[in-house]
Amino acid sequence: MKDLSFYVGVIGNIISVLMFLAPVRTFWRIIKHRSTEEFQSLPYICTLLNSSLWTYYGITRPGSYLVATVNGFGILVEAVYVTLFFIYAPTKAMRAKTAIIFGILDVGFLGAATAATRLALEGEARIDAIGFMCAGLNIIMYASPLSAMNTVVTTKSVEFMPFMLSFFFFLNGGIWAFYALLVRDIFLGVPNGTGFLLGTAQLVLYAIYRNAKPSKNAANSIEEGTQHEPLIIS
Repeated sequence: MKDLSFYVGVIGNIISVLMFLAPVRTFWRIIKHRSTEEFQSLPYICTLLNSSLWTYYGITRPGSYLVATVNGFGILVEAVYVTLFFIYAPTKAMRAKTAIIFGILDVGFLGAATAATRLALEGEARIDAIGFMCAGLNIIMYASPLSAMNTVVTTKSVEFMPFMLSFFFFLNGGIWAFYALLVRDIFLGVPNGTGFLLGTAQLVLYAIYRNAKPSKNAANSIEEGTQHEPLIIS
């Protein structure tokens, strides 16, 4: 069973790495244009917090090093993305907004959560507290894929929901939910099980609306790849 969970976790790591790298084309565009344009920094800041908490969880919970490694990689990638928002924000106001959100979530909240769990809790109580925070944050972050699904139903077009993102959402949720079942980790299982169901729903919507005629005003309504941000819930 341990061998199986290891191989499943490695596959989950590979899928999660691909998802972390999904916005590379978006950021290459930002670098070329030297502007973040209308792209929003919040999803990337939230994913940085998400990866940080899961890394902390993976380090704290015995035997969860596969969770720590992939999310450690996520911290590096998301830190680069957020840095690019600081560099290429078109206005001082947008740069200040990014700095404030980053300070509140990735410095303030993360620092407080780490300090509180290290100083006030120990053993299983510490692991449970971190796990609750990780799972809770992931559930909140499901607003993004749910919004994408709502847009598909409203416009009757899948141009707002790229197939590969939905497919990897489905794979990522499924593989990590299976891993969580093997290692008996409810905090990992609940959000990823939910992600698997949402991914399945997205694929069903894609099958229903894939041949629909695109709406005229759809082109720039949703940033390409934004729904990937809540997906990295390993």
